[in-house]
Amino acid sequence: MKIFTKKRICFGIIIILVLAIAYFVFSNLDLIKAAPNGVGYKAKILCSGIFVSNRDEESILSKDLSYPPDLNIINAKVDYENKSVTTSVFGIIKEKAIYRAWQGCTILSDKSEAELRSQSAEILAPLPENPETVPWPTGDLMLSGEIPPNVDRELLDEAMLKVFFEHHPERPRRTRAVVVVYDGKIISEHYAPGFSKNTLLLGWSMTKSVTNALVGILVGQGKLSIYDPAPVPEWKEPGDPRGDITLDQLLRMSSGLKFFEAYAENPLSDVSTMLFHKPDTGAFAANMPLETEPDQKWSYSSGTTNIISRVIRQTIGNQAEYASFPRRVLFNRIGMRSAIMEMDASGTYVGSSYMYATARDWARFGLLYLNDGVWKGERILPEGWVAFSSTPTSTAPQGLYGAHFWLNRGTPNNPEDKPFPQLPTDMFLAQGVQGQAVVIIPSYKLVIVRLGMSHYGDWGFVSLVEDILHAIKESKKR
Repeated sequence: MKIFTKKRICFGIIIILVLAIAYFVFSNLDLIKAAPNGVGYKAKILCSGIFVSNRDEESILSKDLSYPPDLNIINAKVDYENKSVTTSVFGIIKEKAIYRAWQGCTILSDKSEAELRSQSAEILAPLPENPETVPWPTGDLMLSGEIPPNVDRELLDEAMLKVFFEHHPERPRRTRAVVVVYDGKIISEHYAPGFSKNTLLLGWSMTKSVTNALVGILVGQGKLSIYDPAPVPEWKEPGDPRGDITLDQLLRMSSGLKFFEAYAENPLSDVSTMLFHKPDTGAFAANMPLETEPDQKWSYSSGTTNIISRVIRQTIGNQAEYASFPRRVLFNRIGMRSAIMEMDASGTYVGSSYMYATARDWARFGLLYLNDGVWKGERILPEGWVAFSSTPTSTAPQGLYGAHFWLNRGTPNNPEDKPFPQLPTDMFLAQGVQGQAVVIIPSYKLVIVRLGMSHYGDWGFVSLVEDILHAIKESKKR
């Protein structure tokens, strides 16, 4: 009888456990579905934060990876010797990201670690070799000189205090770096504690604008034409309507391809799956069907950028040359020695999202576009490329988007109907999630870089730009 009772008790416990597990599974179905993306995201961000940005593990976990809160259920283990991060949910759903010198971190996806490490390519050494001896903007030697007389230092300092101040500590803005370049000179530069001019920070979608530059250089070399059908293998079958999509339409986010762009608010979106789970980001996006005919609808898509990035790779052909291409044709030519673009597991740069650089190097990139693609007398981007990039896409509302750059042009025939009515119409910018921005305002000879980790929306973009313009305008009146 006692044995029978014990069996009943054990059976009851098993039933309770099964029901509890079933309840947990059905109550957290979306969370479980998103787990493969979540483990990839945590592995990638932690790996790059430690081994690319040289930041403290605890700081990354408590700040960068504190949102959304669901990330807390993901366990992370850092292997400092082999420079990798392994993540898992309940030890079942796992992912790993590995670091490779000058290539940053890559999520394994379905590749083996040995396979990825065998892809490592020798990247060109960064130039200039001794940046502290080379004058700004190519180097970091700041020549003596007072702030221009038409800039109010007091107002400028107030603007910096304001953008770094946490008005609502429960919803921190976490501004980490701001660099202001006026008339070619750095007139203000500030960093949050723990960050400096040597800290590489993630640009997220500002990387799209760097991809724009790489396309422009290939166009200038006569190796790509933006108005011809994009050379995408998946679209070559006769009768495939995607075969008519051009690079211009991809750059302008008007390809018509279906792609769902959402981040923390929907971790199952196409962009999250592409970035944090798929080994070949370009192929994933290229296999999307058409939602509308090309040039009929503007729809922001990181997928189209990774299609472009793979086109760049295929155009160059040789993997070693492709790996060194950004540094050879762009970074070393303008002194962006810190810049690191990261690849997916297939060996293609994730041109939509994964570039790390110091705030000064992001400012150098902005200066290149401010100066119409010319650097110290040398033309880097083909003539007319900056004008092309900053020309509004016809299907984009309020003239808010060009070719992989955000604009403030306004509705045709009504320039006051623009995204930022308070700011100059000629402003254009590279912009990334969590508050990354390289703001370019030609009429003021101005470049503003802001880098941070703002999970909660508005970090004070309009206020920062307005305050800096006010500092210049006010002093002009005196």
